[in-house]
Amino acid sequence: MADWIPDLSRSDKPRYLAIADLIAEDIRAGRLAIGDRLPPQRKLAGRLGIDFTTVARGYVEAQKRGLVESRVGQGTFVSGMPRAEARPAAPSRPATVDLSMNLPPEPEDPALIARMQDGLAEVGRDLVSLLRYQGFGGTGADKDAASAWLGRRALVPSQERVFVTPGAHPALLGILGLLAKPGETVLCEAITYPGARAIAAQLGLRLVGLPMDGEGIEPDALADACARLEPKALYLNPTLQNPTTLTVPEPRREAIARVARRFHLPIVEDDAYGFIPAHGPPPLAAIAPDLTWHVAGLAKCIGAGLRAAYVVVPDARSGYPFAAALRTASVMASPLTAALATRWIEDGTADTLLRFIRAETRARQALASEILPEGSFHADPLSFNLWIELPEPWTRSAFVGHMRATGVGVVASDAFTACGPAREAVRVCLGGPATRAQIRSALDYMAHALTQAPEAVSAVM
Repeated sequence: MADWIPDLSRSDKPRYLAIADLIAEDIRAGRLAIGDRLPPQRKLAGRLGIDFTTVARGYVEAQKRGLVESRVGQGTFVSGMPRAEARPAAPSRPATVDLSMNLPPEPEDPALIARMQDGLAEVGRDLVSLLRYQGFGGTGADKDAASAWLGRRALVPSQERVFVTPGAHPALLGILGLLAKPGETVLCEAITYPGARAIAAQLGLRLVGLPMDGEGIEPDALADACARLEPKALYLNPTLQNPTTLTVPEPRREAIARVARRFHLPIVEDDAYGFIPAHGPPPLAAIAPDLTWHVAGLAKCIGAGLRAAYVVVPDARSGYPFAAALRTASVMASPLTAALATRWIEDGTADTLLRFIRAETRARQALASEILPEGSFHADPLSFNLWIELPEPWTRSAFVGHMRATGVGVVASDAFTACGPAREAVRVCLGGPATRAQIRSALDYMAHALTQAPEAVSAVM
């Protein structure tokens, strides 16, 4: 029955539910028999003129009802007769878990934790000197460690271009405050990091989001915005972007750099996740070093409480006003924090943490792929979060409210929308202190919601 085509006009239910209902109806009527192969999902979507995700969800719903089975490499086959109760039972209410903060998973291995503690104890041997004021930008040893760390991203700046700062946020605040005055325009992705939105608002800057495709911001749109708006900077989070999880490939980075160079546009590169991929594309600061302010925070690749970031400025001259701006706001990076980061980089603990984060993140993403409906979310095997474009008739407010009512926190797309209407989408984070068991429970509950209409799950909210 590879030519099976359901008549969706016969149902007023959401289309994915109609597909499952019509499979059941045609089995009862004998139009489908056990063992029949259903059309491939993309082929049926094309025949019906609907989105592939809708068909995929319809097949998932039919599988939950025991009507069909999916065979890897072969397709979807009719496997059973309709049960009296078609609606799948809701999973048990998940334990309270916050999936709203984008954090790396936390280590549980006693040997790794002991190694981290040893580094902290070693740093503490010089505790008195670390409680003194120090010059802004880090000691020579801290800058050497920063250079070694940045070298993993193909960056080899001179020491006068490297600064140790008290985290990425203060660094971004200082950089954008130098590049743009209140009322002036800064460009960014259409869907961008909420911290950049908050900083722009605090500085009184006009943040303008650029159209994106599957490879990042569109170079033609960037050129058009540069010609029309005379922006003062371009802010980008190009690797495992928060929240879409997109990584801009090298050719697109080069195209963006060419446009920025043509218009003498400074680039602010927030490389928070740049160290997570073992072999990611080169940073923009390696492609256009004379234009790029590179911010390499340690919060996402080591731990959120390690409030330190390494900043590479475009040239030595840029370092003077940058140092003055951050000194005014924060005096200096914490010498104790900087020393701990230096110790962990020097003794290999930072690399061990990175390997753990990569492995655990892959495991958590595998859970999401196993549990959530196929095609229902965007992610990368190394991203800490999922970006879920909600199916009709769900709205982001209804979905966030439903999950919050069960104690599961997720974030609506409004927080990430630079301008224009927000999409019906949510960010779901998989890292932080949550265990795999807690994440599995939350995803099970979420999967049930995604395959039901809001009114069908209201009874368990």
